[in-house]
Amino acid sequence: MSAKAISEQTGKEFLYKHISISTAVQNRFRYANVTAETDWDRLTQDHPWLLTERLVVKPDQLIKRRGKLGLVGIDLDLQGVKKWLRGHLMKETTVGKAKGVLKNFLIEPFVPHTQEEEFYVCIYAAREGDFVLFHHEGGVEVGDVDAKAKKLLVGVDEKLSKDQVKEQLITHVPDDKKEILASFIVGLFNLFEDLYFTYLEINPLVVTQDGVFILDMAAKIDATADFICKAKWGDVEFPPPFGREAYPEEAYIADLDAKSGASLKLTLLNPRGRIWTMVAGGGASVVYSDTICDLGGVDELANYGEYSGAPSEQQTYDYAKTILSLMTREKHPEGKVLIIGGSIANFTNVAATFKGIVRAIKDYQGPLKEHEVSIFVRRGGPNYQEGLRVMGEVGKTTGIPIHVFGTETHMTAIVGMALGHRPIPNQPPMAAHTANFLLSAGANSAATPASSRTASFSEVKTTNDVTPPKKPKAGLPPAKATTLFSKNTKAIVWGMQTRAVQGMLDFDYVCSRDQPSVAAMVYPFTGDHKQKFYWGHKEILLPVYKNMDDAMKKHHEVDVLISFASLRSAFDSTMETMQYPQIHTIAIIAEGIPEAQTRKLIKVADEKGVTIIGPATVGGIKPGCFKIGNTGGMLDNILASKLYRPGSVAYVSRSGGMSNELNNIISRTTDGVYEGVAIGGDRYPGSTFMDHVLRYQDTPGIKMIVVLGEIGGTEEYKICQGIKEGRISKPVVCWCIGTCATMFASEVQFGHAGACANQASETAVAKNQALRDAGVFVPKSFDELGDVIKTVYDELVANGTIVPAQEVPPPTVPMDYSWARELGLIRKPASFMTSICDERGQELIYAGMSITDVFKEEMGIGGVLGLLWFQRRLPRYACQFIEMCLMVTADHGPAVSGAHNTIVCARAGKDLISSLTSGLLTIGDRFGGALDAAAKQFSKAFDSGMLPMEFVNKMKKDGKLIMGIGHRVKSINNPDMRVQILKDFVKHHFPSTQLLDYALDVEKITTSKKPNLILNVDGFIGVSFVDLLRTCGGFTRAEADEFVEIGALNGIFVLGRSMGFIGHYLDQKRLKQGLYRHPWDDISYVLPEHMSM
Repeated sequence: MSAKAISEQTGKEFLYKHISISTAVQNRFRYANVTAETDWDRLTQDHPWLLTERLVVKPDQLIKRRGKLGLVGIDLDLQGVKKWLRGHLMKETTVGKAKGVLKNFLIEPFVPHTQEEEFYVCIYAAREGDFVLFHHEGGVEVGDVDAKAKKLLVGVDEKLSKDQVKEQLITHVPDDKKEILASFIVGLFNLFEDLYFTYLEINPLVVTQDGVFILDMAAKIDATADFICKAKWGDVEFPPPFGREAYPEEAYIADLDAKSGASLKLTLLNPRGRIWTMVAGGGASVVYSDTICDLGGVDELANYGEYSGAPSEQQTYDYAKTILSLMTREKHPEGKVLIIGGSIANFTNVAATFKGIVRAIKDYQGPLKEHEVSIFVRRGGPNYQEGLRVMGEVGKTTGIPIHVFGTETHMTAIVGMALGHRPIPNQPPMAAHTANFLLSAGANSAATPASSRTASFSEVKTTNDVTPPKKPKAGLPPAKATTLFSKNTKAIVWGMQTRAVQGMLDFDYVCSRDQPSVAAMVYPFTGDHKQKFYWGHKEILLPVYKNMDDAMKKHHEVDVLISFASLRSAFDSTMETMQYPQIHTIAIIAEGIPEAQTRKLIKVADEKGVTIIGPATVGGIKPGCFKIGNTGGMLDNILASKLYRPGSVAYVSRSGGMSNELNNIISRTTDGVYEGVAIGGDRYPGSTFMDHVLRYQDTPGIKMIVVLGEIGGTEEYKICQGIKEGRISKPVVCWCIGTCATMFASEVQFGHAGACANQASETAVAKNQALRDAGVFVPKSFDELGDVIKTVYDELVANGTIVPAQEVPPPTVPMDYSWARELGLIRKPASFMTSICDERGQELIYAGMSITDVFKEEMGIGGVLGLLWFQRRLPRYACQFIEMCLMVTADHGPAVSGAHNTIVCARAGKDLISSLTSGLLTIGDRFGGALDAAAKQFSKAFDSGMLPMEFVNKMKKDGKLIMGIGHRVKSINNPDMRVQILKDFVKHHFPSTQLLDYALDVEKITTSKKPNLILNVDGFIGVSFVDLLRTCGGFTRAEADEFVEIGALNGIFVLGRSMGFIGHYLDQKRLKQGLYRHPWDDISYVLPEHMSM
């Protein structure tokens, strides 16, 4: 949603902070907010004027016409305000059809004034610019301002001047107030544009000899402009419409939505209702709500919401569990139903999203059964068969009644089943996976196949189906092309969208195009390079350019740009694209582009004769010729909906998901789609319904037109006008979704930004009736849309307008390896295996333990090493021992070989990694690597039953050193405190220390011969670790011995000493030490004897 209402307090705060005018705006920031929790003593301290001035009090909850409703207390002192609030605060009130509790109030200074000093001013955004309304009589009795007020349109990118205001708006204002008002209105208009308002009304605006007073104000801002206006807006709170509570679950989903590239929406309508929905897609979610209301379920409809844009499994899980939690809080005597619906997805992996929903159902299976919940599922799209399978399986395993349907079932049929209006059929066998359409063993598709069909079923074939734009008359902007796409269309794709590009190339291949439709890609975040794709079986390379200019210069044949730029960069990249005259069509996929930016794009596009599809769209498709990005979904849907060859029906829709549903409906009821465009869900789409309907009217191959309209805007009335004027003569089937909106008590913003009626004529009900009156074929509901399309089509076939052609099977396209693997069609030996860590899910897993739990249970470094090295959750004392070992081995001064090497490397100007590696490479049997060797030697001697004296004697006889015995500096008389600290801990915490005791007995023998032959820190850690592995209870004897054998203990020294080496590296850099050269006097130069002679 883009245009969102803000509270009066927020609107005035914006105005007081940011308006820039010479006229004095009075009472700046003089308002106080009151709720049931207000501390009046604190309030009067913060706002001392409350104690001295006459006051006005009113609710600030998006309530219109508060004065007429008796909801404004005027000219009161503070005690009078408190008394007035006692009769209103936390009291239930009915406003229109909405019933709600008054809980938020605004107190402001009372402004004494006369009726002649009250004015009305309003600014609102429209496609063609911003309208400024002014009336010289403001206040409660202003009446029908649309009829009374002076109106001035300020075009897109134009400025408002004081002269314009004086000449066209304030002609009836007294002369002494004209300058003040003109200055204020110009300043207000500049504020409107700078802060991305979409609606701003002040009534009354009071002008006295003291200045301008803003008495009452209502405003909406474009919430998508947050990334532009954050510094000026701050954190904006958007209150719910009056009559609807703000629920924490709505805020939770809104937060998820803000952090995700996907779309997640939730509005609670009636938390006690029995009908709950979890619908994929902004357009589909409206259609399901319409159908529920049409079938009498409006009073029981609990929520409106949608998820779309390929949310991850975890995001879908979070969304689903929120809904399941809400619907299992209160029982309903008739039980409850959950409708998990959706159109046919274009690019969302249905199986992945359904796995998230399945997880939530499993978590809530007890409450779902207790509340007698029945679930009805209908979905299509990539991998939908697997998604439906897992959904059906969870129904069988949990005992929850789950009824599952795919694309063979009409989208909204499950609503009738859920509400008992139609029987639940025996479910037909479903395809096992998406690949059923793709693998045709008999076909040979090694080479590009011969063209199967190029024209519409009823069209005479022509050599070139491109209609160039007509040359404009002098002084007029260039005309836009009637035909946007052909079999020769070439496009540049902005963004590294490899999956979408591959989908386009696969579509090209099954359409028997001679060449790929994508000529190049533009991606500013890498250098120029080539990207690999498939053309049938063959691998090809497509160029990727860092900047647009290079791409355009090298690919003159390109006339379409498909922009996957983000909402932040889409405006700039599209404006840049339109500087190239070769571009005739631009598709903007991004959702959430600020409306003011979109209007500027439209203006420039109109001036240059460029057709824009979008923003907030999946694109469009012309079967047999060209498809935009992910339109039409994967190849299974392309083939199922016969989109590889043209039919006779063209459609235009707002919704991308619903456009794919139209592909399905039209393919099942007619000879197929000739062309289809989803213009996007924003309030100001780059091209309109009428733009495309007129193109279809002028295209001979198109015999009938389908329009899926929507609540909000008045574009559908232009179709009515076109039919009445004879400009549109082909049969038009149209249905406007959003009929449920008139049945809701409070305003609901649907999934699309433009799906909101600002006046009665913009409702879906009004538009459907107007279309019906104009002669358009309008069904009674979306449920009957397919039937009406079929009736019109059959009539055209019967009268010979359409002559169905013989079907020709399309060529086969090999499936991508990654997709085939996901579908479970193939298997391949893994290149390597891992059993300690898994990063593929929503959360990192260490040996089966989530990273959240690692921190929650304060595992520490020792605990993490236990998980990653030993695949065990070790006892607390074992984790502490590991951490102590790391601490005592961290460093032993700069003189040891490893530290010395690190220092020399650092002083030679090498980087951290090189210097660290230099030090680590010295670790071995002579330095630091004695842990493993000591553990092995002592373990072997102890396990063989050898007495300590026998062990010492044997090692002496074999001429071998006892690893872990001996120290250069420390001795029995000068003990190593590191060893002493570890010994105290081990003796106190370890269950058994047999091997350590054995090593200490060996030490007694060796130190009796020489006092420095002590058990050193390496030896101590080695033997103690063996005791730990053998006696902590987490390992078998064989496992403990294996860890010693594979070198796990040396890892302790390597990890610990790395900390010290890094410290030495940083120390040398900090001290800015120069290149090290060893002094001559520390080198003994010994030449060979024969040379010295």
